[in-house]
Amino acid sequence: MKAKHAGGLRILVTGRDGQVGRELIASLAGLGEVTATGHEELDLASDYSIASVVRDLRPHLIVNAAAYTAVDKAESEPDFAWRVNADAVATLAAEAKTVGAAMIHYSTDYVFDGAKATPYVEEDATHPLSVYGKTKLAGEQALASAGIPYLALRTSWVYGAQGKNFLLTILRLAMERPELRIVDDQIGAPTWSRDIALATASIAERWRHSGFAAAKSGVYHVTAGGRTSWYGFASEAIRLRAQSAHARKLAHLTPISSAEYPTPAERPKNSQLDCGKLARVFDCTLPDWKASLEAVVHTLD
Repeated sequence: MKAKHAGGLRILVTGRDGQVGRELIASLAGLGEVTATGHEELDLASDYSIASVVRDLRPHLIVNAAAYTAVDKAESEPDFAWRVNADAVATLAAEAKTVGAAMIHYSTDYVFDGAKATPYVEEDATHPLSVYGKTKLAGEQALASAGIPYLALRTSWVYGAQGKNFLLTILRLAMERPELRIVDDQIGAPTWSRDIALATASIAERWRHSGFAAAKSGVYHVTAGGRTSWYGFASEAIRLRAQSAHARKLAHLTPISSAEYPTPAERPKNSQLDCGKLARVFDCTLPDWKASLEAVVHTLD
């Protein structure tokens, strides 16, 4: 899929069908010609496929929105998660170096263990608790060592009006069940996929004007403003949904601890990311999570 803009950048977007990927197609269109690939066009499990696409397109910028995101399933298939989240990133970065491209890549709050009491800054020590977190950290490290201009954008609790995500799951279950038990001791910032895509376009535009300056390369935190728990996120989503004239009686929510909802992959208790560096370097700040959630819920049928 291509979106053209005369005289601009050639941009390769991977993960076209993911939550962020589908939003990037529109947000990046003003910067140049966007080629968005899914698994059919670019197989992240194949170095040959990655090399063929990159060398054929010869992009100025690669935006890697593809990832293995099944956090719990990764515990039982670590090799595949590692291939997509780490090895494929290394190959993409190597091919970017071959054609002289810069690269933007998305990472996660799961690179931290959540033991810190305050929001994490980019320089804090990483200590992932899960296979997913370990593979995403390895992807960051591979990108950093590739010798190209790069940005690794860590975000958290991504949701949107399409795809598989916490928001849509909770709203569906709230219509089907009388009660939902939601974890209330994990804190973070729910972040709308469209806000991430719009921020990426703003960042890419400023970075381009600096000639993709290597001095700006590095890790940045990119999340919505504010903080809440999964219980708080679900409560606000159901409150907003209940305002719909078509909404039936929705489930009652009960807050629970992480210990009461064990999962194969351990989650960090504190997923708050400090986004001050992003504001300082790229003059970019995302909206508060409540404002974006309201916008999304009001678009749902």
